[in-house]
Amino acid sequence: MILRLAALLLVAAICPVAAQDLGDVATGRRLAETWCGECHTVTPTRMREVRRVPTFNAIADMTSTTPLSLRAFLQTPHDKMPDLHLNHDETDDLIGYILSLRGR
Repeated sequence: MILRLAALLLVAAICPVAAQDLGDVATGRRLAETWCGECHTVTPTRMREVRRVPTFNAIADMTSTTPLSLRAFLQTPHDKMPDLHLNHDETDDLIGYILSLRGR
């Protein structure tokens, strides 16, 4: 029982660090401002919704938002979103930026 608890605590301690190291947050912010800012509020200083789409802060704070869920969403075409054609590094950077907004 104690070993299981210790293993669980170790995994819980490592997971937030892994999410923060996913991509370059500054590059992700620039990508968000360039590609997403027309429809989404992408910075924490602007909290209002634009055109009834969620802010990046709201997306970051959703319990369903994980690196995997963001990757799947960004790689899947959607009717109301343009196909961004992000490469792997750009996707990581954008995901890293979105997750950096969690709790802000």
